[in-house]
Amino acid sequence: MKKEYIIYKLSESVKTTCKIDNDLFTKYNVKRGLRNEDGSGVLVGLTQIGNVVGYERLPEGGLRAIPGKLYYRGYDVEDIVHALMKEKRYGFEEVTYLMLSGELPDKDNLEGFKELISGNMPLGQKTKMNIIDIEGQNIMNILARSVLEMYNYDNNPDDTSPDNLMRQSIDLISKFPTIIAYAYNILRHSSQGRSLHIRHPDETLSIAENFLYMLKKAYTKLDARTLDLLLVLQAEHGGGNNSTFTVRVTSSTGTDTYSAIAAGIGSLKGPLHGGANIQVVDMFNHLKENIADWKSVDEIDAYFIRMLKKEVYNKTGLIYGIGHAVYTISDPRAVLLKELARDLAKEKGRLEEFEFLELLEERAIECFAGFKDTKKRVSSNVDFYSGFVYEMIGLPQEIYTPLFAMARIVGWTAHRIEELNFKSKRIIRPAYKNILDEQSYIPIKER
Repeated sequence: MKKEYIIYKLSESVKTTCKIDNDLFTKYNVKRGLRNEDGSGVLVGLTQIGNVVGYERLPEGGLRAIPGKLYYRGYDVEDIVHALMKEKRYGFEEVTYLMLSGELPDKDNLEGFKELISGNMPLGQKTKMNIIDIEGQNIMNILARSVLEMYNYDNNPDDTSPDNLMRQSIDLISKFPTIIAYAYNILRHSSQGRSLHIRHPDETLSIAENFLYMLKKAYTKLDARTLDLLLVLQAEHGGGNNSTFTVRVTSSTGTDTYSAIAAGIGSLKGPLHGGANIQVVDMFNHLKENIADWKSVDEIDAYFIRMLKKEVYNKTGLIYGIGHAVYTISDPRAVLLKELARDLAKEKGRLEEFEFLELLEERAIECFAGFKDTKKRVSSNVDFYSGFVYEMIGLPQEIYTPLFAMARIVGWTAHRIEELNFKSKRIIRPAYKNILDEQSYIPIKER
């Protein structure tokens, strides 16, 4: 029997084996996607790292939407970002220190930490050669494989003591920018025939500056400050986001750091999680070509309604970058990013495009509410602006999602350390309700 027929038979079986009546989820009170009926997340753990706030619970029951807030170790991210913008300094290293330690560093500790990070950024020769040898077109896969390879070069890879976890975390945070920059330059060389440039990290530069230097060498101060802000805003988003929860689930088994982080990378790679900013850029480029008057509310609204009706664009009925699982009135990350994105658009001579994107944001929210005929508010999320910002900085789409990983590795490692240091550790093991009746086994000669 041909293998193609066997594969066909097996794939056809999926049509019946994966069919479950939606009413059964209600009957058995199943929390699909670990979400409650009111849209809030199912509470599965406690943390002291990040807090994502999009609503408040009313005394009489139910939820009330409020402007979104994001807290890192109890500190409002808005306060952190505005302080960095006012002082025009880089803050990703400071936020990393805060996440790992739970405390804001003083000047001396911050300088010492920056030296520790920069000193760990260079890759060993074996790691470099492994990246060069990897075949493939997806940098997230190269990143995951590189992380797993790091296990082999760690003299104590399976030790989950606090000291060793912290050492591994700092090493991963330091090396992610270098791995991603090298992987892209090698990919560009192999797929586009471009010259291969491998620049070693410069110990005098911040993580954001170093990444741009290793990737493309030429950049402006505003480029680097904007990238630093994006790294700050994407460093952490609570324990319930898919990739961080993946890291916590795998960590709860006691597995090694590299396996847990590779699992997080696999989760983030998904288009419903870390890959959304690429979809926003694609949609924005489509709208620029198909809307004649970028200032016409009527024309924009008409096109969005056609998108929601699945008549145009990719016919999914989605407006990418609009809506979030927690935020309703506003995503604080999008609000903060937009502040600096306007300045970057002015510098790059792309203010008209920025203002068009800003109007699209406003009209998309209104059209969604009107089309769905719902009082539930939706807002833009951080992906609505991040892709356009990456493009203005001059970054290729192949590294948009890896850049997300470069930021989120901070949250992943902080949550892994917390998961493994609870006094009463438990493996995370939720339940699934089996709805299939028991069956009697049929001997093979009777089938």
